[in-house]
Amino acid sequence: MNTPDHSGWGSAPAIHREAIATETARFVDVVKGASLATPVPSCPGWTLVDLVRHTGSVQRWFSVLLRQRVQEPPRSRDVELRLPASEDGYADWLTASAAEAASAFAGLDPDAPMWAWGADQHARFWVRRMLFETLMHRVDAELAVGLQPVIDRDLAADGVDEFLVNLPFAAFFAPKVNNLRGNGETVHFRCTDTSGDWLVHLRPDGFSVEAKAASTETTTSADAAIHAAAADLLLLMYGRLDRGADAFEVRGNEDLLTRWSANSEF
Repeated sequence: MNTPDHSGWGSAPAIHREAIATETARFVDVVKGASLATPVPSCPGWTLVDLVRHTGSVQRWFSVLLRQRVQEPPRSRDVELRLPASEDGYADWLTASAAEAASAFAGLDPDAPMWAWGADQHARFWVRRMLFETLMHRVDAELAVGLQPVIDRDLAADGVDEFLVNLPFAAFFAPKVNNLRGNGETVHFRCTDTSGDWLVHLRPDGFSVEAKAASTETTTSADAAIHAAAADLLLLMYGRLDRGADAFEVRGNEDLLTRWSANSEF
């Protein structure tokens, strides 16, 4: 499986670490100005306090995995969360969760071999995964309080790549991914405002993701295509936007796109 060559991401692990701190701080700003009982429409059944608790818990759990440099799937997800005694302590608790992560990153060799559920079996997988988990839930928090999320375009393109590259490995906890099979059909995704161009190949035994140089030939030869600004494409991948929105240029087999969107969640 190939991944895009984002030339600007040569020091990606460091960028990812810095972005986790930035995204958490933005998340905290939203939490401090809102009722934690606010429903989160993009995460049905959750309120802001659920969103904060989940995000901080993920940061703390991934930090434990990184400290231990786990070499096999962990048998338990139990971790000392040190949850606050009352809801008014959750903003500071989320800040402390990011500090736990920063501490785990100190002296971390991103190239260290490590078990990961996705494509990249190195410590950097968990840093990158933590970033986009944090970023997307920062977006959820902003959507919940009526703010319009803003996502850096290069970071968003990296997030689309992270999603697509890892999706084939997500079936063990997202079983619908097993439905993404076919007989050679292709779906093309392209960022229109920065680098990022992927061709998904559906096969009888699953699917693969190929990074490509943007070209008209790719677009016209694919069975279906979705092009959009990187931030919108990232929101689409995570089900926060619908492809019927004006932000998207959609071409080709609508049934294929419906099958993709119905089975590509993780």
